[in-house]
Amino acid sequence: MSQNRKILVTGHAGFIGSHLTRKLLNLGFIVAGVDNYNDYYDPKIKQANVDTFRRRPNFQEFRLDILERLKLEACLKAVKPAIIIHLAARAGVRPSLKNPQLYHQVNVIGTKNLLKLAKTFEVNQFIFASSSSVYGNQTKVPFNENDVLDKPASPYAETKLAGEKLSQESGLNTTVLRFFTVYGPGGRPDMAPYLFTKAILAGQPIIRYGDDTSKRDYTYIDDIVSGIIAAIGKAWPFEIINLGNNQPVSLSDFIKTIETITGKTAKIIAKPRHPADVPLTFADISKAQRLLGWRPKTDLPTGLKQFIGSYLKDTALFPNNYLDNSLNNH
Repeated sequence: MSQNRKILVTGHAGFIGSHLTRKLLNLGFIVAGVDNYNDYYDPKIKQANVDTFRRRPNFQEFRLDILERLKLEACLKAVKPAIIIHLAARAGVRPSLKNPQLYHQVNVIGTKNLLKLAKTFEVNQFIFASSSSVYGNQTKVPFNENDVLDKPASPYAETKLAGEKLSQESGLNTTVLRFFTVYGPGGRPDMAPYLFTKAILAGQPIIRYGDDTSKRDYTYIDDIVSGIIAAIGKAWPFEIINLGNNQPVSLSDFIKTIETITGKTAKIIAKPRHPADVPLTFADISKAQRLLGWRPKTDLPTGLKQFIGSYLKDTALFPNNYLDNSLNNH
């Protein structure tokens, strides 16, 4: 297989990284994964993610931290990737308020380490995973890649903006992909789809921050993965591209959709809006359509049904036909 089929994926054990790695392997790419299995959430979840492809002959794993520059250098020297897809990061807008120094170290210094080594080893393309959080408390909609970004609402958002700037200044052929609220099977346990589904199915209350009018552009994992893959091999000097569903959904409708799918009613505890939260995310995806030929294919009810079905299977708390009996052909 040719050298340009070699891809290094950082954060391969996480939610997006594991889905992406599995797809790349299925497409015949040679993939090296870098992950430190940090404890932001249970590392056993990440172990289970990687177990689905760990023994594939075209996969190699490096357990290391992107802050460990010498180990990272040895990894790149051994792999000699044509492309790096940089997903590894300290995630979460709310926790970043409690430990901004850690977020800066991992998301900024770690990215800087990787970019310098990518330049040294003459990587053909660098794909940087950014976030819709960089748009902050923006009121102009939909969010366009050319918008002025001067209202970040969290240290996490600030680190992602810094990573974008570092990528632009690196001299590498770089694509920045701004992901909008990614969900789906295997989704992170700190995100609303998982937290709300778990609570509603167990008959426990969910905590709703702010009123229920806030909106998110929920984007299904398979659509995000297809967008990343569409960007592979694009040798432009620098581009920023939104990957979102282009269909913001209110928190109220989001909860109602879970209720409809599960056949259960949510018990809600209302709390004030969290200072790191933004009232709206809404992706302008015209650039993704134009440059990548990409459009999302999965609406929220379809995606949430897939996620909840997966959750029920993974937790084994309910009989296999639970969804079929409760959906009433929804």
